[in-house]
Amino acid sequence: MAARSTYRLGIDIGGTFTDFALYDEAGGSFAIHKQLTTPDDPARAVLEGTMALLGQQGLDLSPVVEIVHGTTLVTNAVIERKGAVTGMLTTAGFRDILDMRQEKRYDVFDLRLVFPEPLVPRRRRVEVAERVHYDGTIEQTLDLDAARATLADLVRREGITSLAICLLHGYANPDHERALGDMAAATFPDLNISLSSEVCPEWREYERFTTTCINAFTQPMFDQYLRRLESGLNDLGFAGQLFVMSSSGGTLTPETARKFPARVIESGPAAGAQMSAFHGRALKRPELLSFDMGGTTAKGALIRGGEAIKVYFQEVARVHDFKAGSGLPVKSPVIDMIEIGAGGGSIAAVDVRGTIRVGPHSAGADPGPACYGQGGQAATLTDANVVLGYLDPNFFLGGAMALDVAAAEQVIKTQIAGPLKLSLARAAWGIHEIVDEDVARAFRIHASERGFDYRGSSMVAFGGSGPVHAMGVARKLGIPRVIFPVAAGVMSALGLLASPLTFEVARTKQAFVADLSAEDFAATLADLEIEAKAPLQSAGTDLSVIQRLDMRYHGQGHEIEVTLPTGSDIGALPDIFRDHYATVHGAALLDAPLVITTWKVEATATAPELTTAAPDAQGTARPKGSRQAYFGEDYMTTLVYDRYSLAMGAVIDGPALIEERESTVVIGPGDKVEVDEFGNLIAELEAGS
Repeated sequence: MAARSTYRLGIDIGGTFTDFALYDEAGGSFAIHKQLTTPDDPARAVLEGTMALLGQQGLDLSPVVEIVHGTTLVTNAVIERKGAVTGMLTTAGFRDILDMRQEKRYDVFDLRLVFPEPLVPRRRRVEVAERVHYDGTIEQTLDLDAARATLADLVRREGITSLAICLLHGYANPDHERALGDMAAATFPDLNISLSSEVCPEWREYERFTTTCINAFTQPMFDQYLRRLESGLNDLGFAGQLFVMSSSGGTLTPETARKFPARVIESGPAAGAQMSAFHGRALKRPELLSFDMGGTTAKGALIRGGEAIKVYFQEVARVHDFKAGSGLPVKSPVIDMIEIGAGGGSIAAVDVRGTIRVGPHSAGADPGPACYGQGGQAATLTDANVVLGYLDPNFFLGGAMALDVAAAEQVIKTQIAGPLKLSLARAAWGIHEIVDEDVARAFRIHASERGFDYRGSSMVAFGGSGPVHAMGVARKLGIPRVIFPVAAGVMSALGLLASPLTFEVARTKQAFVADLSAEDFAATLADLEIEAKAPLQSAGTDLSVIQRLDMRYHGQGHEIEVTLPTGSDIGALPDIFRDHYATVHGAALLDAPLVITTWKVEATATAPELTTAAPDAQGTARPKGSRQAYFGEDYMTTLVYDRYSLAMGAVIDGPALIEERESTVVIGPGDKVEVDEFGNLIAELEAGS
């Protein structure tokens, strides 16, 4: 008797669409689905879409053994300030750290500089009598009775439902924070509590305080969302494991995710970057640009050496998209990405200078672009792409959703073409081109700041809107090749299924290398290893461990991260650091004591396998029809191909439109596409274009 197939399901909630990918582990095949997000209750779209996809396959939830979920709910809650009423307990004298920030100006020439307001206003921050030194020694013992009275007054006066406990040097000695946390939990059992010594046990109090406040601010919302989702899945018969994608490219158990929502701020986008790295390794193209454009935003990430670049700092809710320091800092592991407000729902308008501006505001899923026929009154990028002929109004989402061409034409005529005295086609082309340039400019800045030369690399393009714009963006950047993976429209959902269970801990503990014994060195890393593995034990899998150290020469103001080879001891540390320092800075000429500032340990389970069936053997590409599409000068008769019918080795010359249910690949005149052995579309740009 043949074994019953088991399935894994990836679900990625975006601002406009929720994407689904169902993977058959036995057959290596997958089914995909996309539907509008339900902003009032995102869990509803998840549950409805899950059953719709399973129904299409004649399945129920019983053979689904794992669901991996990515979402931007935490990011959106911070940006939109839709979190809990949050209070903060801090050391006496440090109430104003959130307002003082880093005492830096992100733009020294702007006399009207604006910073984002702290998530916890000053009236909800209260001080407690205690003091811990940087080395963990206690100068002033915590007055717990006074702290209890202070907290009771804060709860009564402000009605807080969540609490961030952020004490000076809490990372060095967490005893006082833990005592306050235990007291708060005993006195107010319904209060959500975040300790900085657990959320972000690292130095630099502004970043630590803000990260902990973000965690506390979003914790009740995210906990309630996960409970609704778990309850809904259980009611539908799901008996497998649910995991949540983290910002770092790994997955977390729901218990860990609801305790540390600050770690899932870039949940969905991280999955797409990880999948780009997966394709890069399979195609032996280790240097890539990952380009993801959906309905609300565009995300870019760099893939170096076959791995997505990871950092330990990000900003959310920036006042200025491209200016570091204008947002709220979050210290946690995260895939290094640039994000801009450019997507299919991005609203186009004529600004005060008489030029077209697109984004960052989006029509979202409700009401959506005018062409959705849901009452949208603003001209959007999707409306422009319909007018340009790139999207088939009768085949959007595989024909499940018809587009209103007349509505798209009307809003662009009224809001763009009329005021600028342009033809309808030129106005729509202007919207399309401005988005391409905005994305290209963001990539240029992001790559140049990281010393990444993309000119000889390839781009991986995905998302509902990414394949429409990828060739234009690549042309502006001088990138010669674009890869469109199978199911590019829902690739982030597939990326969820290729991501391993992961948890990483980082703790600041400053020490001169010369002062450490081999025993102390090994014991500190061993303690962190236990802490990193603890949230993963429920998975019951073998875990691998990576150890990293933030180090510097004594007297320097910034550290570099050093990855320790397996089995390294403290005796090898000076040579390891010197080699890495020379790689980063070109030379290691200093002769100064070495200092370890932060210790990091990452525990990772074995990555799940994800193989897909190869396309049919060699064949030629046969178009399914043609339509008029605009390519900068005029409309051209353009052949349209069904991606699902393309055989391996098929070659297509541009101009061409290659349609799948969730997205459309737009190939310009002179460009060429070939189907590789994995079913990917490999597009080569016209030389000199």
